[in-house]
Amino acid sequence: MTSTKIIASFNQSGGAAKTTITHNLGYHLAQKHRVLLVDMDPQASLTAFMGLESVKLEIGQTVYSAIAEETPLYIWEKPIHGMHLVPTNIQLAGAEQKILTDLTIDNRQRLKLALEDVLDKYDYILIDCPPSLGILSIMSLVAATHIVIPVETQYKCYLGTNQLLETIARIKKGGHKKVQIACFIPTKYDSRNLQDTGILEEIKKQVGERIHITNPIPKSTAFPDAAQAHLPLALYKKNHPAVSTLEEITKYITQL
Repeated sequence: MTSTKIIASFNQSGGAAKTTITHNLGYHLAQKHRVLLVDMDPQASLTAFMGLESVKLEIGQTVYSAIAEETPLYIWEKPIHGMHLVPTNIQLAGAEQKILTDLTIDNRQRLKLALEDVLDKYDYILIDCPPSLGILSIMSLVAATHIVIPVETQYKCYLGTNQLLETIARIKKGGHKKVQIACFIPTKYDSRNLQDTGILEEIKKQVGERIHITNPIPKSTAFPDAAQAHLPLALYKKNHPAVSTLEEITKYITQL
């Protein structure tokens, strides 16, 4: 039986730094482990962060082909900074309608089935979920063994926390009982801002006794700058204080 951990980075709110977390945790995990990243967001931000935004991907070179047409999972031919990638592009947005009209298999299982053939090749598979509660997110959660929840320490993002937890509870009730919430990761945190500190305290009150909350990831222009340079933060600015926080979170993930 495989011991591969499949970790979905999930929050239905946009701007929570799901892609940043996936990219950077993937890099730190890849220093000692075999890592695959899966881009399940039609916006293809993770694919761009990995340096493939200018590549004209054929449909067979994206996750769309595996989940909508049930072809073998395509993995980009070369590792990037030690990580393998299943890329995507905007065509994935059209997968939802195709999938929902195809009743030959349980639609929620499509990504899980696609990943089964590569489980023995990786220690960690990280899925970057779209900012929605649609079928692409649902199949990502069904494929996952663990969920990390990046949450921006702003009121708008925090408001959706209950709905997010209810969605995960429905997934568990629907038969995927083994999936675990690994942690909440507060993101874009500014300790000088009263809203940030207040929301962080609210998150701790709401879930802190049940779910691990990591140290917050600070708000910093270094993250978008690193993404634009197609680099994890540790390669872009190795002495940035957020690097040690990311290393702490990675260590926690490896102990799950």
